[in-house]
Amino acid sequence: MAVDIVIYHNPECGTSRNVLGLIRNAGIEPHVVEYLKTPPSRALLVNLVARAGMTPRDLLREKGTPFAELGLGDTALSDDAVFDAMIAHPILINRPLVVTPLGVKLCRPSEAVLDLLPAPQRAAFAKEDGERVIGEDGQRVLDAGRQPA
Repeated sequence: MAVDIVIYHNPECGTSRNVLGLIRNAGIEPHVVEYLKTPPSRALLVNLVARAGMTPRDLLREKGTPFAELGLGDTALSDDAVFDAMIAHPILINRPLVVTPLGVKLCRPSEAVLDLLPAPQRAAFAKEDGERVIGEDGQRVLDAGRQPA
């Protein structure tokens, strides 16, 4: 399918790999931006955060980053200071961030990408941990008591 989708991807992240798999399971080959190798510009990052309806703090990753060392837990820090930190240390940008014609979203959990895909899933899909997300019929698999997103 000829659809322009971009995933800001970290191949070391299981959630990011699962999201990439779900995009491909819809028959779409996205533009994959390994943002640790090719970080977004400040202007692009500001734009993506705004389009996602988030604050820069919403996109900030704590685990495995210099979050604490940089004092980013201080909620008095301005949005500009948070953007400065993410530009200086791209590992602080949470992932995967996905851009499609339907919107921009931080796809955590990985199933969140399903709301952004303009094409249905084409086959069964299980996350790397074995959790089935898409059944043989291409439809979302629900756990007991869980509703579709």
